[in-house]
Amino acid sequence: MKPVYKRVMLKVSGEALAGENKFGIDPNKVLKIAKQIKEIHDLGVEVAIVVGGGNFWRGRSSGDMDRATADYMGMLATVMNSMALQDAFLSINAPCKVQTALEIKEVAEPYARRRALSHLDHGDIVVFGGGTGNPFFTTDTAAALRAAEMNVEVILLAKSVDAVYDKDPDVYPDAKKFDTLTHMDIVEKELKVMDLTAATLCKDNNIAIHVFGLDDESNIMKAVTGEKIGTIIK
Repeated sequence: MKPVYKRVMLKVSGEALAGENKFGIDPNKVLKIAKQIKEIHDLGVEVAIVVGGGNFWRGRSSGDMDRATADYMGMLATVMNSMALQDAFLSINAPCKVQTALEIKEVAEPYARRRALSHLDHGDIVVFGGGTGNPFFTTDTAAALRAAEMNVEVILLAKSVDAVYDKDPDVYPDAKKFDTLTHMDIVEKELKVMDLTAATLCKDNNIAIHVFGLDDESNIMKAVTGEKIGTIIK
C-alpha cells in the first residue's frame, strides 16, 4: 500500500471518542482510532489532528448561557479529548505531541506554528486542542485553519455517515450520494459537510476534503491510499 498524501489533517469528532456511551471517553474506542491512525503514520504519512468536544459539551446547545463562555467551555472539552488521544498513541509507541490554542502549559504545549511544523517534520503526530482559541468558531474551522498553517494536502473528515448526501440518508431513503463535489457546491447546495467558514477557508487555500464513514476500521487507510470511498471535495 502506497499513500497518495504526504501530510494530512484528520478531523476527529468528540462523539467518535465516546463510542456507544454517547458521552465521555471510551478508552477502547480511543485506542482503536489511535491504532488506525498509527497504521497510516507507519507508512510515512505526516499526521495532524483536530479533535472536537461534543462528547462533553456543545456550546450551541447551552441555552441562555453567554455564547462566548459556552464556547470556551467547549474548547476545554477538546483539550481533554486531545490528552486522551495522546495517551492512546503513546501506549502503542506512536510519537505524539499536543498543542493547545489556550495556554495550559502543565498538560500541553501552547500552539506555535513553527514548532508544530518541526514536530511533523520529525515524525510526530500532532494533536491540536482548544479549537482556534476564539469563541464563535467551530472545530471545523479550527481544522481548516490548522490545515492551511500546516500545509496539508487534504482534510480527512471521518463521520458517522459514509459520504455526503443531498439530504439526510437516515431520514430520506432516496437521498442522493455525491462521489465528488467542489468547495462551492457546499456553499451553493447548503450541504451539511462543515460550516461555511471552514469550507471557504479550504477553497481559498486549495485544500481538498475527503468525507467518509468511521464505522469501517480500514477506511482511514483506504482514504490515504487513494481508494474511492465516501466523497472527495476539491
